[in-house]
Amino acid sequence: MSIETSLDALRAHDPGDMYAAIRDFPEQIRTGVELGRSCPRLELAGIRRVLVLGMGGSAIGGDLFRSYISSFDERAGVDVAVSRGYRPPPVDGSTLVVVSSYSGNTEETIEAYERTRERAGAVLAVTTGGRIGAMAGEYGHPAINPPGGLQPRAALAYGFFPLAWALAVTSGLFGPVVREETERGIDETIALLGTLGAEYASGPGASNEAYRLAEAIRGHIPVIYSSSELLDSVNLRWRGQIQENAKHLAFGNLLPEMNHNEINGWLNPPELARRMAPIFLHDSGDHERVARRLEITRRIVGEHSGPTSAVSSKGASAMARMFSLVHLADWTSYYLAVLNGDDPMPVPVIEDLKVELAKG
Repeated sequence: MSIETSLDALRAHDPGDMYAAIRDFPEQIRTGVELGRSCPRLELAGIRRVLVLGMGGSAIGGDLFRSYISSFDERAGVDVAVSRGYRPPPVDGSTLVVVSSYSGNTEETIEAYERTRERAGAVLAVTTGGRIGAMAGEYGHPAINPPGGLQPRAALAYGFFPLAWALAVTSGLFGPVVREETERGIDETIALLGTLGAEYASGPGASNEAYRLAEAIRGHIPVIYSSSELLDSVNLRWRGQIQENAKHLAFGNLLPEMNHNEINGWLNPPELARRMAPIFLHDSGDHERVARRLEITRRIVGEHSGPTSAVSSKGASAMARMFSLVHLADWTSYYLAVLNGDDPMPVPVIEDLKVELAKG
């Protein structure tokens, strides 16, 4: 059911102007690239693994970077992993540890930093300051310092693109193929998101895919399904943005694994299954059998669920395809928030949790 309203009426629920933060994402990419260009020189001889430490909005850039690098298979030559939590996996002299905390005060990341800093082959901090910024200065570790003043989830460009440029382009850590594809991919991503963003920022209208999706899932619980290859972290971003921006439950899973278990769960309880709104993310690079599985799964699940939707990535490069769907998620979650009359900027429940944790 379409809701007749105006963009100005919707933005009245957004006093912190999350709208502008999402709209300006292509410009943030440019700034992120410049941060990567100005990154202090890294000594990466012997590095065979990159481990990103982070939580929430500060970790998702690392997740997307891992998925992006993994798309090159053995051509990259260096693995990327992400650790969320207090206890990271063991590291050694072949590991570059990237400490990612937008605020610089994420307690899990601070402890993980302390646990890895002495054994890692190299350490790079990505932070606006805080305790982690002070630690990097104390330990003599190079740092990338993005602009402050944003919610971490709205600073995604500063978590992904400085790493993409500093590690994949400047240092050539992942080899010449990745270097060349990354430079091309960044240019395409900026251009593509400029075009898509103009559509998504336009507000209510049948031609606005982000607004249509928000209307479709309003009053339902979205369940995001995608392949486990390039889009696994994009899937995670969709869930996180809906949960934080729209203050709205969202779940998800990956194919082909969910075809071996979760798909059977849609039978019961039927009254709850009808409150779910599955969204299927498609990519031109999906394995041909996974692409077929996504089609069949939508039909089967749709017999038991509420409304189903399917969206496809756009662009030629892996990077552009990923971020075309990321940008759609950002705008969809924004419209879902304001359609529900919620301010997309604050995260009051998370802040309440932090207050309780600070009590010891």
